[in-house]
Amino acid sequence: MHSLETIVSRAKRKGFVYPGSDIYGWLANAWDYGPYWVQLKKNIQDLRWKTFVQTRPDMVGLDAQILMHPKVWETSWHVDNFDDPLIDDKVTGERFRADKIIEETIESKWFQLKDLDKYWVTNLIPESRTFEQMHEFIVNEIPNNPNSKKEKTADRTEVRKFQMMFYTYQGAIHDADDAKVWLRPETAQWIFVNFRNVLDTTRMRVPFWIAQVGKAFRNEITPRNFLYRTREFEQMEIEYFVEDDTEKAMEAFNAWKDHSKDRWENKLEFSLDRIKFREHESDELSHYSDATFDVEYQYPWWWWELQWIAYRTDFDLRNHQEASGKNMQYSDPHTGKRYIPHVIEPSFWLSRMTLAVLLESYHEEALEWDGKDSTRVVVKFPFVIAPVKVAIFPLIKKDENHVRLSKEIYADLSQHFSVEYDDGWAIWKRYRRQDEIGTPYCITVDNNSIENGTVTVRNRDTMEQETIDISELLTYILSNK
Repeated sequence: MHSLETIVSRAKRKGFVYPGSDIYGWLANAWDYGPYWVQLKKNIQDLRWKTFVQTRPDMVGLDAQILMHPKVWETSWHVDNFDDPLIDDKVTGERFRADKIIEETIESKWFQLKDLDKYWVTNLIPESRTFEQMHEFIVNEIPNNPNSKKEKTADRTEVRKFQMMFYTYQGAIHDADDAKVWLRPETAQWIFVNFRNVLDTTRMRVPFWIAQVGKAFRNEITPRNFLYRTREFEQMEIEYFVEDDTEKAMEAFNAWKDHSKDRWENKLEFSLDRIKFREHESDELSHYSDATFDVEYQYPWWWWELQWIAYRTDFDLRNHQEASGKNMQYSDPHTGKRYIPHVIEPSFWLSRMTLAVLLESYHEEALEWDGKDSTRVVVKFPFVIAPVKVAIFPLIKKDENHVRLSKEIYADLSQHFSVEYDDGWAIWKRYRRQDEIGTPYCITVDNNSIENGTVTVRNRDTMEQETIDISELLTYILSNK
């Protein structure tokens, strides 16, 4: 896999992302999505929506507000518990997530670290430690500031809680406690809040699913690694409501793990040696979870979370019922049994997934060109999610017939998928440009096109070219995608 620096550089130069507020010097760790990233992300989102919502009779979608009643976040324990461990270096004034610098140290030195049990550690998951244990580990094993090039001993503060939720005020009077509202840090809660509405207004019956795609916000202490950890991001959430039977719920939980493995390998064409399923340790589980698996991807810096599958029991619906006084029970129309459903949550980080797709698809291939060695950069997106499916080239820009026919083909194919028209530079340079944004097919219009009604179709992955009748272009592309 190529370095993150290589991917970031290419992404910025090729119109995938731009530094946020760039003309003002960039707002640190904020990224604006460029034309190709927007389409890539939308294609991933659309594929997921078609797979899980459009083609299933037991799933419906929601799109709720970013601002919710403050009671939602109190009830879900976010106000009191949604925080990260923060530690400062009093010498430099820099702040760090205590768990992350521990994690990075373990990743780089864990073969050297002996007697971890002296820190009361039974596993290598930093989150399973108390703040006191984190502090002890950092002071003894990370004596210097990780960002400092000089060997200067840090002066550490105690580890303390850092609230990750952003807040704002609604209404005319700011600073009033009753005007304070939170920006949602995740997108699951409004599915639970709307559970009763969906049940009462649709034909859904347990078991059934609710899906959503939406933005969330977290005031990260140390956003990093390009688009992996940012303060504004998107999630694709699914909540599966099942009977209040732990055994049946775990069957659904395990079935989704198998389904996810198939999806990563066959739909998104990931190499399975860069995907792994990691079960959470008992002391690592979230307060709402009885079982959780993370789907982790081998990013250039380490294995990090890409998807999670959690068994949330009835924690959320039960808490919202108690706090709101609204009935969240389901009445089975066949048996008359009344119960609060349990929930399986298989959900994705859309922003992280899009980054992983780019990392997985990026290749540099050695070629021989005019007797000289050269390198071809090619991004091998699967056809279904490629931001541009086909590029149309008139061979000669000044030839009116070439241009006219190229634009006619563009108008026809663009009714079916995203197409790009390009008439600048030599034809081989246009091929390279499309390779770098991941376009599967390039179509060249030349004199034969005018005389015989044929075009040259060039395959991105093999670089082979075929002569195809214009009337058969759509069929050819769709049958070879």
